[in-house]
Amino acid sequence: MPYFNDSQIKKAKEIDLLTYLKAKCPDELVYDSRDTYHTRSHDSLKISNGLWNWFSRGIGGKTALEYLIQVEGFTFTEAVGHLINEKGLEKKCYQKTVLTEKEKRDRLVLPEKTLNNYRVIGYLTGRGINKNIVDYCLNNNLIYQENIRNNVVFIGYDNENQPRYAGIRATNSSRFMGEAYGSDKSYSFRLESKIMKDSVHLFESSIDLLSYATLLFLKKGTWQEENLLSLAGIYKPGKDINNSKTPETLSNYLSHHNEIKKIFIHFDNDEAGRLATKAIQISLSDRYEIVDSPPKNGKDVNDFLCTYLKEHNKKSYENSR
Repeated sequence: MPYFNDSQIKKAKEIDLLTYLKAKCPDELVYDSRDTYHTRSHDSLKISNGLWNWFSRGIGGKTALEYLIQVEGFTFTEAVGHLINEKGLEKKCYQKTVLTEKEKRDRLVLPEKTLNNYRVIGYLTGRGINKNIVDYCLNNNLIYQENIRNNVVFIGYDNENQPRYAGIRATNSSRFMGEAYGSDKSYSFRLESKIMKDSVHLFESSIDLLSYATLLFLKKGTWQEENLLSLAGIYKPGKDINNSKTPETLSNYLSHHNEIKKIFIHFDNDEAGRLATKAIQISLSDRYEIVDSPPKNGKDVNDFLCTYLKEHNKKSYENSR
């Protein structure tokens, strides 16, 4: 067992995470804005102002030592030796272990449920989402209310109906968004059509997906005749857009649904949404019919839904006078 004196331990504790990653694992850093970064392995782990915070796990700190122990699973001795370059303990940038499908499923840690879902129901219906759709999702364990902070949790399942993904979103004004530990973006939140369809509708977020389902319900009386798939966040193409990879959520979905011939993209009306749409068109247009269908007005599908409901309610009021 290696021994480290107080001076060596102090030296290891002085190294902040940003300095460590820039020196040891530069490919792990993804620039966000100004002095803010997130890590490529965990996009909800943010580094800013000398601190790091893994929002989806609710843990954080300042030093690289804390990061190696809490995130990468190093022992204290391994972490100290790694940081001070002690011979025999030096490790290169952390390499992920290749996991079996069962191990991946077992990694997901779902937040504890509440006894009721009042906050979730109020939050979603307050954003214009139809109560029937909310009830359907609750009754089928697609969404629920988290116990401690009353966040809404969106569950994604694999083809064996096992939970593989859990997106978390605040139901208050904090605008918190994150993912449960062990979430696999390949299986993000979706609603499947009850009839055979050769198309799928793609969204940036679960809220946009449910908003579109509401629009379908208002116009057609049902939302269950379309495949709806969320990406669990905006897809960021590579620097060379012509060689960008297909989002893993979409790629995995298409690999299990050979019947799909057409993809409708409903991304945001902003630069990121337009760029992501273009990247998918470039990467998949040789195999699928790609339809760019952003919201007719507003920033995103939920904005469009709220505007639509206001106009609809106004017309209904005027017609009743």
